[in-house]
Amino acid sequence: MSDISILQKERYNYQPAVPEILKQDATLVQVEQGESVVPEKDADSIKAAYPQTYGMPIVKFIAGKNEFAGKPHRTGILLSGGQAPGGHNVICGLFDGLKAANPDSELFGFHLGPGGLVANDYELLTADRIDQYRNTGGFDMIGSGRTKIETEEQIEAAIKNVTDLRLDSLVIVGGDDSNTNAAFLAEQFKQRKLPVQVIGVPKTIDGDLKNEYIETSFGFDTATKVYSEVIGNLARDTASAKKYWNFVKLMGRSASHIALEVGLQVHPNVTLIGEEIKANNSTLQEILFNICHVIAHRAANGENFGIVLIPEGIVEFIPETERLIQELNHCWGDYEKVFTALTTLDSKKRWLINKISQQAYYTLDQLPDEIAEQFLGLRDPHGNIMVSQIETEKLFIYMIRDYLASMEAAGTFNGKFAPLSMFYGYEGRAVPPSNFDANYCYSLGKTAFMLIANGLTGYIANVRNLAKPVSEWTAGGIPLTMMMNMEERKGKMVPVIAKSLVDLKGAPYKELVANRFNWANKTAYVYPGPIQYFGPSEICDNITETLRLEEGSREKKQQKSQE
Repeated sequence: MSDISILQKERYNYQPAVPEILKQDATLVQVEQGESVVPEKDADSIKAAYPQTYGMPIVKFIAGKNEFAGKPHRTGILLSGGQAPGGHNVICGLFDGLKAANPDSELFGFHLGPGGLVANDYELLTADRIDQYRNTGGFDMIGSGRTKIETEEQIEAAIKNVTDLRLDSLVIVGGDDSNTNAAFLAEQFKQRKLPVQVIGVPKTIDGDLKNEYIETSFGFDTATKVYSEVIGNLARDTASAKKYWNFVKLMGRSASHIALEVGLQVHPNVTLIGEEIKANNSTLQEILFNICHVIAHRAANGENFGIVLIPEGIVEFIPETERLIQELNHCWGDYEKVFTALTTLDSKKRWLINKISQQAYYTLDQLPDEIAEQFLGLRDPHGNIMVSQIETEKLFIYMIRDYLASMEAAGTFNGKFAPLSMFYGYEGRAVPPSNFDANYCYSLGKTAFMLIANGLTGYIANVRNLAKPVSEWTAGGIPLTMMMNMEERKGKMVPVIAKSLVDLKGAPYKELVANRFNWANKTAYVYPGPIQYFGPSEICDNITETLRLEEGSREKKQQKSQE
């Protein structure tokens, strides 16, 4: 029996499409500098922390001679953070770009992310090795990790290792934290006059690494297609059984992009958007009331079933739970050793009662014990509560059940409520990339090489016009520092790349709002089905609703500006 599937065999042979400029010989491609860009806020603080890489220009690839591109390069690459479909194609695109420009160039893959860079754990990537992973999901070629390089010891280890390997460039593939790491290393290397370029690549299924120049992070397209398929299947089951209310939490950490995209694809009865909740300052009770109103209205129509989508990070947007999280995160660095030694929920709450505000403590005390333990549980490497560990979908079920009981007693609810909870997250992180992500990631890999070939550092690879045919995509880079702001980490304000939240003035959100009432009260589910890799382009190469709607909005703005 073969160790690989028929699909995987066929995907090996898929030839990713790239924009026209990336098909050119690298020695015939140069950069065109655009305007210098700076952060929208906290500019002075970021300039002080990043004096060598602050205020650089946007660059775009154009035809032109570039003899530097043909020299042999020794490049390192690492994958950082959670998996996202298409990561292997970034490596393949980078490898192919290096080898096409000069066969003597070498690519070194650091194992398990930044930790491999610090530990000098790497392998020389060969064509035979690379070819095993073309168009495949996962990060298993070299693995990934979440080590943050920030201490002097880590910096010195990284410098020693890139120096010993005689690297001239390093590519870091990751999300906002990982690219903050890339920006930090680029700055440190320049300050120490180390001739090693650092280039970032935008990766995260969460969709929260984007701005006016980065239209989407890779992996978002594939992951949301997977979630839309399984939730579409769930919706079909729900409409068939007609007796369950499914509360589905979706991965997305601190932004609601995934929930919004899946909502637009599947048309569930309720799609919660954390950014909307924060903007409206909606309390937990108000959110519960609105959901219960939908449940009661559907019950009155004889439909005791439905689907509710809940973003993973919603507790960071609800005022009561947001305050609790902020206060627990703020003082964590001061009492970490004492607090983690306590073993029972009661002992933790007794110890906290005078350490946080009365409002925050009241919120904690009102939570079911199981959920309260999760708020006081594991921390990420930055000392923050791991929001993904909080089973918000169960919290909503507990509280809605009580709320409906009071409505039933008051005569305002006469129906049945049979809730089920589930969480879709890891299922979407390592699947074979869609055609879009296969093309996009390969193009990002080649773009990273072109940035290196043009002598740049402190940039993130950038491919634009993604809603158009691949032949019309453009490529270049933007400075990592322009994406930064100041945030509190372990009790200190530090420069980090800002997360991009759902734009409440944006076309995708407006589309959801326009249809919200009908989708709540009518059973109008859509069943997207699985990702298609072969067949008509309109099926295999389709883009997300988010990208489609945002592109339509941009085109309308351009038309108005030209009138």
